[in-house]
Amino acid sequence: LILGGTGEAAELARAAAARFGDALEVTTSLAGRTERPRPVAGLSRTGGFGGPAGLAAYLTEHGIGRLIDATHPFATRISAAARVACEQANVPRLVLRRPPWQRHPHDRWIEVDVVTAAAAIVDRTGRRAWLTLGASEIGAFSAAREVHFVVRLVDPPRCPLPLRSYEVIVGRGPFSVGEERRHIERHAIDVLICKASGGGATEAKIIATRERRLPVIMVRRPPPEPGEGAD
Repeated sequence: LILGGTGEAAELARAAAARFGDALEVTTSLAGRTERPRPVAGLSRTGGFGGPAGLAAYLTEHGIGRLIDATHPFATRISAAARVACEQANVPRLVLRRPPWQRHPHDRWIEVDVVTAAAAIVDRTGRRAWLTLGASEIGAFSAAREVHFVVRLVDPPRCPLPLRSYEVIVGRGPFSVGEERRHIERHAIDVLICKASGGGATEAKIIATRERRLPVIMVRRPPPEPGEGAD
């Protein structure tokens, strides 16, 4: 069972199918937060498990021989549930750790621990902010009165966002540095707000802001769950 929703998880499923074929049954579990998830190799399921107990029951019922946690580095709830569930069901667990971005001397990162801390300082950092967080976290910026937000989402929003001034661009990574440069230029971006997600799929925006010496309000990555891991 691969806990997925990331590019790394999809690539792992493809590689496993190519190497082992029918000798290995691979199921990728998706949270269901995007309307049009990319297809994955092998089997797939969508939705939650009902906490650690529900996941443990799933592992036992389906005879899962190994769980690989390839979720987003900020998906702390499902990662914690996976650790507990695997302990309960006695199933080996491997955490696929996405490499962090390396800070360059020209980067102007303003690191914070939580999204609300990023929202508290955005008014003092810029006037046209590129917001690349999850849709559920946008509300934290509703109090910002002097900032116009350019919000990038995977899916178009179904209702107005809780922001005073904004526009939405829809896109799914990976993105090229050229694409990110054009976003910055077209929208006159003067600050980027993001999470320290790491990996290559969205690093282009970090490179593009570095080239312009723009400030980046970056939410630090939470510590990973303990256990065996691979980079």
